Amino acid sequence: MGRIGIAHIFASFNNIIITITDLTGAETIARCSGGMVTKSAKDESSPYTAMKVAQVVAEAARDKGIDSVNVRIRGQGGNKALTPGRGAQAAIRALVRSGLRIGKIEDVTPIPHDGCRKKGGRRGRRI
Repeated sequence: MGRIGIAHIFASFNNIIITITDLTGAETIARCSGGMVTKSAKDESSPYTAMKVAQVVAEAARDKGIDSVNVRIRGQGGNKALTPGRGAQAAIRALVRSGLRIGKIEDVTPIPHDGCRKKGGRRGRRI
C-alpha cells in the first residue's frame, strides 16, 4: 500500500481550490485552482473546471507516490454560505476516476458560534 494524503477541496461559488497534503497537513504535495485551468473568470467554479483541477492535482499526487486520500470539503463558511459550491461533487468524482482511492469524506466548513453579523441589513438583500 502506498502513501495516504489529505485532499482539501475549497469550493466557493466563485472558485475551486484543491490542495493535497501529507497526513499532518503541514506539507503541500500538489495544489491547483480554477483560475489555473480556465481562461474565463465566470467558469472558475463550474463542475467541468473542478473536474480538470482534480485531474491535475491527482496526476501530480500520483507522481509523488500518493495513491489514496481522505477528502475534506470546505464551503465559504463564516457568516457567508455554509454550503460548498457546485464544483465540489464533480471534484470528488474526478479524483476517484483518476485512480486515487478515497478514504473518508468530511465537511470542514467553518461554522460561527455566534460571530459577526451577516451583511444585508435587517430585512435581508432586496432585489
